[in-house]
Amino acid sequence: MKVRLSETGFDYCAFLDYDTSNDFCLYEIGNYNCPPGYGYGPTIRPRCIFHFVTSGSGTLYLENNIFRIGPRQGFLIPANKKAYYEASVDDPWSYIWFHIDGDRWPEIMYTAGLDVEHPVFIPSEDSNIIEKIYFEICENQTRELFCIGKLYELCDYISNASANKVQTEYNPHLDYVKKSIKYIQLKYSEPLHVDDIANICGLNRSYLSRLFKDATGSTLQQYLITYRMKMAIKLMKETNYDIQHIAFSVGYCDIFTFSKAFKKHFGIAPSLYMKKYFDQIE
Repeated sequence: MKVRLSETGFDYCAFLDYDTSNDFCLYEIGNYNCPPGYGYGPTIRPRCIFHFVTSGSGTLYLENNIFRIGPRQGFLIPANKKAYYEASVDDPWSYIWFHIDGDRWPEIMYTAGLDVEHPVFIPSEDSNIIEKIYFEICENQTRELFCIGKLYELCDYISNASANKVQTEYNPHLDYVKKSIKYIQLKYSEPLHVDDIANICGLNRSYLSRLFKDATGSTLQQYLITYRMKMAIKLMKETNYDIQHIAFSVGYCDIFTFSKAFKKHFGIAPSLYMKKYFDQIE
């Protein structure tokens, strides 16, 4: 499959980059009335995208599976998974999308029964609420707290209105996962290690790591690093701290270790990242 992009581009696309909330982050929204046979991909994205088809139909190729998707249905493109999607030639789809991330997003997808093997969202309730939320965000996109609040509404709808909703009973294991996440968010600026988190939970390190990976798809160490990198970027955006100060502020004892972790995570040294994205130096 090859990329086939429209000559006219999307009908609407807004880059929001609202990532101050730990629960849910909203990076981009948009909509497109696709021409017949329009395809996008194959591509691999670092974050999830949720599409909702307002009319028409098309096909999603996700990893090694094929899914036919009709009007008033949605589809999830999980992070770090190869995806290609294509509008029908006879009845091309129109869709809106939300580029989403956050600590609670995997929980929402699990509750809704959506994953790489089951990415199609079939609403069991009135789906007009999705479009209503989308247009409310479009009309108020400069109001971050308003938009994040609407994102909470969207996630609540997806998790409760999915025809594939998972009927869950109380799972005490999830309490350990949530406690681990909260502890990381509280202590990330200190020299925190996985053993410290396991001790707080009163569990064996290996056992807690397995619970965490099963629930989130990420290891504890990966989550800790990712959260520290997120906070480092936030400091770059909002302060004039130098690299050493940022390193100390996100839990690294020296600039070398931080720089090595940052480059491994983003593929670029922190000093170059700051110049490229914040200082606007060529």
